[in-house]
Amino acid sequence: MTAVNIVSVGKLKEDYWRAAQNEYSKRLSNCCKLKIVELNEYKISDDPSQKEILSALENEAAGMEQYLQIKGSRNVALCIEGKKLPSKALAEMFENSGISGFSTVNFFIGSSFGLSEKIKNACDLKLSMSDMTFPHQLARIMLLEQIYRSFQIIKGTKYLRFFVQ
Repeated sequence: MTAVNIVSVGKLKEDYWRAAQNEYSKRLSNCCKLKIVELNEYKISDDPSQKEILSALENEAAGMEQYLQIKGSRNVALCIEGKKLPSKALAEMFENSGISGFSTVNFFIGSSFGLSEKIKNACDLKLSMSDMTFPHQLARIMLLEQIYRSFQIIKGTKYLRFFVQ
């Protein structure tokens, strides 16, 4: 069974985000070994300098680095400049990961300032959900839904099959 780690900066504070995460975690329990890692967001001033932002990103990256080192892992950075994939292509990425010897897929979600270049450059894939920008709490839920959808596509279930192109 594929292991999937979502390594995200920040905690889900609102009950509705946690409820959605719990629902998808429950659904995914039959599909993969899901682990959600919430890293502390580095605190910066209200009007940060570029130096302060880069320092925060590097501090957040330090917590992510151990997941980059997992042997047999495919690493995916969620970032606006990444590649946009249709759901079926994401499902194929999961299928191909196993065939290619990857037992773990790590997804990295940054803070409101994104991810450090170090993390993005260390990943096998830079993935964008949209040209639009989303709060990282919503991005995590959207990612969970897409992971669940991917496994349903692989299984050939009727989970919204008519939307899959």
